Amino acid sequence: MMSNLFSSFDPSTEPFFSMNWISSLMGFLLIPFSFWIIPSRINMLWIKMFFTLSNELKMLLKMSNKNNCMLFIAVFTLIFTSNSLSLFPYIFSTTSHLSMTLTLSLPLWISFMLFGWINNTMSMLTHLVPQGTPNVLMPFMVCIETISNIIRPGTLAVRLTANMIAGHLLLTLLGETGNKISSLMIYVLIFIQLILFILESAVAFIQAYVFSVLSTLYSSEVN
Repeated sequence: MMSNLFSSFDPSTEPFFSMNWISSLMGFLLIPFSFWIIPSRINMLWIKMFFTLSNELKMLLKMSNKNNCMLFIAVFTLIFTSNSLSLFPYIFSTTSHLSMTLTLSLPLWISFMLFGWINNTMSMLTHLVPQGTPNVLMPFMVCIETISNIIRPGTLAVRLTANMIAGHLLLTLLGETGNKISSLMIYVLIFIQLILFILESAVAFIQAYVFSVLSTLYSSEVN
């Protein structure tokens, strides 16, 4: 029985690996060697997913060169891989910590802001006042839009962290009840956990997709 409900997210409490941030990389050992044989089914699946994501991001960026989307595809791959690996036993969930998610969102946001204010100053000022805003409300809209812009990296990081913590925490809570229920209810518990595991697998993909798409939208506003 855990002394702390959130101890599964504490790097110092994992039972087998003392360097838990590094332990998340050990999941790459699970990748079959057939992935590196071209062409393979796994390789073709990744390429298909990357091309689909690239086409969607290209429409958001309104650019014809797909290479401009490689940054956001790399961010998607990193988050999706980290989210997926955290579903395996004894693999540390790196994306459930703000120190990881803020490291991704904050540099992206700062680079977008620096590029926009240096190269497109008038366009950035225009975004602070939505079209059709009455003159009386303009100062308030500038304050609201400024605050909304400043908290963007925080919302990106907290959204990813909160969703990963919620799913893992629910699985942990259900797992802790296993030694307190009857043998008949064990099968029901296993079935529920399998459903939640499938849901968490979908959340791992969705959160990576949402993070990359929102980053792309923030980038398109400064062009």
